[in-house]
Amino acid sequence: MITSSFQTSVAVLALIILHVSALDTFKAAVYEHAVILPNHTETHVSQDDALLLMNRNIDILEIAIKQAAEQGAQIIVTPEDAIYGWKFTREAIFPYLEDIPDPLVNWIPCQDPHRFGRTPVQARLSCLAKNNSIYVLANIGDKKPCNSCDSTCPPNGHYQYNTNVVYDAKGKLVARYHKYNLYSELQFDVPKKPELVTFNTSFGKFGIFTCFDILFHDPAVTLVKDFHVDTILFPTAWMNVLPFLTAIEFHSAWAMGMRVNLLVANTHNVSLKMTGSGIYAPHSPKVYHYDMETELGKILFAEVDSHPRNSLTYPPAVNWSAYATTIKPFPGQKNSFRGFISRDEFNFTELFENAGNLTVCQKELCCHLSYRMLGKEENEVYVLGAFAGLHGRRRREYWQVCTMVRCKSTSLTTCGQPVDTALTRFEMFSLSGTFRTEYVFPEVLLTKINLAPGKFEVLKDGRLVNKNGSSEPILTVSLFGRWYTEDVRSISGRTSNSATTYLIISTLLMIIALQNIVMV
Repeated sequence: MITSSFQTSVAVLALIILHVSALDTFKAAVYEHAVILPNHTETHVSQDDALLLMNRNIDILEIAIKQAAEQGAQIIVTPEDAIYGWKFTREAIFPYLEDIPDPLVNWIPCQDPHRFGRTPVQARLSCLAKNNSIYVLANIGDKKPCNSCDSTCPPNGHYQYNTNVVYDAKGKLVARYHKYNLYSELQFDVPKKPELVTFNTSFGKFGIFTCFDILFHDPAVTLVKDFHVDTILFPTAWMNVLPFLTAIEFHSAWAMGMRVNLLVANTHNVSLKMTGSGIYAPHSPKVYHYDMETELGKILFAEVDSHPRNSLTYPPAVNWSAYATTIKPFPGQKNSFRGFISRDEFNFTELFENAGNLTVCQKELCCHLSYRMLGKEENEVYVLGAFAGLHGRRRREYWQVCTMVRCKSTSLTTCGQPVDTALTRFEMFSLSGTFRTEYVFPEVLLTKINLAPGKFEVLKDGRLVNKNGSSEPILTVSLFGRWYTEDVRSISGRTSNSATTYLIISTLLMIIALQNIVMV
């Protein structure tokens, strides 16, 4: 009886301590790094030469990590490819890779650097976390030996993965994630299935994915919806693409659409249009950085809610089609014309007047816009656009997009082309659409590639509206939707409707070809 009472008391005390030690907020840091690149990425170098280059980059990351710790940050995110760069062949990147074990092995590389072979990069990162008492996320390369008898085993006998690692404030490896959605990364392999990686701290539950992953259901959406993470750590090497996919624009929109904290560290390379890092809360950006003028890195800090769902400012759930499906289409469809944004063919209609109500549709999607300009600039043209379909050259991801966008010139043939400055201000706008997906990301991008924190909001019925009066000059106002189940192949592995059609056609063509062969 005494023993049982003592155990109960200990358990209660432990819960009290855990509750008291849990933090309502934490200080986060992200670092945008100008990577020192190797002279050659297509020729093999020695491990020593590879380590020499990586240490030059880690020297710079070390300064940022120490600065973050001195400023009281509990965690810092560094970018994708920050330690050795990109554009490698499989053979050329191999000397840069290390064997990264599963975190379940309970390993502090700083204290036992040779436990899993040659791991100088992991040891140094671990020591940086331990010596500065801060969580550190870094992006490095993992190699895993495979059996040559396995038909999927690469010729060099190793799988190679684009990998995120996280070390806690004691230097312990607490998370490892292999990137699933690769983007022109021939040096790396795709894991057999998406990895859903989380870890817990006294200041929240964290999830991890990398760069191109953010445009897909797995692992990105699953981590938020099913694993209920508070904050996503997101290293990236993001090349900005107007008008929808600049880093600060889309990443802040994703945080709002998914209602989660997002800590983004981008690489910095002006020649490749890589810039744009930030700390984004579910309701608004906390801090962001966009710099296409200099070659310098940048560290950002912000105080973030540890459990945003418990915050008074946590935004309510949105029914993205509630308003748009209950109103009659506004005039405008008769005056619509076709134009391209990148490779996607939009239906557009021009904003002729200083104020008005317009509708433009494509397939299942109708986009509604109410607006009032402060004064229409004679040399600036805006259009309302709608796109629903498989996106871009890959034709795999299904987009639904409603956008009000500035054209590059007064010629309607330039609508959809990249433009980064504007003069026209809007006193009011309200954009909505008949979306078939719950995954919609609200974007407002201002002149010279700036965000508009606190200047717009999403209503429960799916309208994206401005608030607090007139805006700065606008480049685009968009609702960017991803209808994942209509992708050519859904992330769950089940074939979608589009994929089914594709497979049926492919099968019929194969049957016809075989019949022709038999006839010959």
